Amino acid sequence: MTYNQQKRVLDLIVAITLIIVFLPFWIVVPILIYLDSGKPIIFKHRRVGKNGKEFMIFKFRSMVPNAQDLLTKKYPQLLKQFKEGDWKIEAKRDPRITKLGRLMRTFTIDEFPQLFNVIRGEMSMVGPRAYVEQELKEQMDKHPETKKYLKNILAVKPGITGIWQTSGRNEIPFTQRAKIDSHYATDNCLWHDLKILLKTPHAMLSKW
Repeated sequence: MTYNQQKRVLDLIVAITLIIVFLPFWIVVPILIYLDSGKPIIFKHRRVGKNGKEFMIFKFRSMVPNAQDLLTKKYPQLLKQFKEGDWKIEAKRDPRITKLGRLMRTFTIDEFPQLFNVIRGEMSMVGPRAYVEQELKEQMDKHPETKKYLKNILAVKPGITGIWQTSGRNEIPFTQRAKIDSHYATDNCLWHDLKILLKTPHAMLSKW
């Protein structure tokens, strides 16, 4: 069995197991989101996957329903800070995030639906960040020294977790994150994936 076949088996085992273990969340969280801010329950966003093929990533919605429009129309300064901060901004500084959304993000509950992206074969449990196309373009223009990493990053499926998530999460700048993602993509070691998966709960707990 090749590495890719082994990785796919691992992805399916872990994803299905987590969906079953956290079954109560699939009932309770949608109800809480609906009571807190209505529909939609699931947030879908276009991301760049393996070989540059785009796919829709799934998350529990943690922002107000029209968050994307608000960023450009109502909060232009926030958009500027967002891009200047390597496409990241602290949750406490983002007025679009709901009270329930802040709680979900603290416990990484908002990312649970990505397990279905794994089952569909669009993502892996472990891999590079699932980048937005515009983010990649603007970051590559801003940091041209990272362009050499793009081919490797897009050669594998993006992951729910990865090296950078377990090595500092959002504090790691794009230049370093791209290098880390590129290194992972050329590693091809199932034991490495297992170690990252085992480190992920600690990385999540460190946010609390």
